[in-house]
Amino acid sequence: MGVTRHDIRESEFIIIFEKLFREESITELLELSLDNESVTVNDEVKETAEGVFAHLDEIDAVISKFSEKRNIARMPKINLAILRLAIYEILYKTDKAPVRVIINEAVGLAKKYAQDADVSFINGVLGAYSRTLGEDNA
Repeated sequence: MGVTRHDIRESEFIIIFEKLFREESITELLELSLDNESVTVNDEVKETAEGVFAHLDEIDAVISKFSEKRNIARMPKINLAILRLAIYEILYKTDKAPVRVIINEAVGLAKKYAQDADVSFINGVLGAYSRTLGEDNA
């Protein structure tokens, strides 16, 4: 079976999360990940991972605005990586999925990798943000 959009999104998340702990450039991390069979590295993963870090200030501004209880600096890195991926996908992907699908995928990543309380937090931040986008984008 081929690589699914879900597999790609999960690989994007893993690369974004790993970058939070590493000094290497995103390009170097992507190259290192080529040897990891559990991570898909293709043009889409590369474009998204590079895009998240190219637009970090704008993405983090959205997260800060809609995260009423947690400051980005004190947010668990898992949450930050999931939120950065979802916000990037909503804002910058030209072939993006519907916002509700992006949110569902982010919640799924949180259920798999984060704490139970973090699932509600991520859903709340993304839900609040999505309500500001209007019906055409949701």
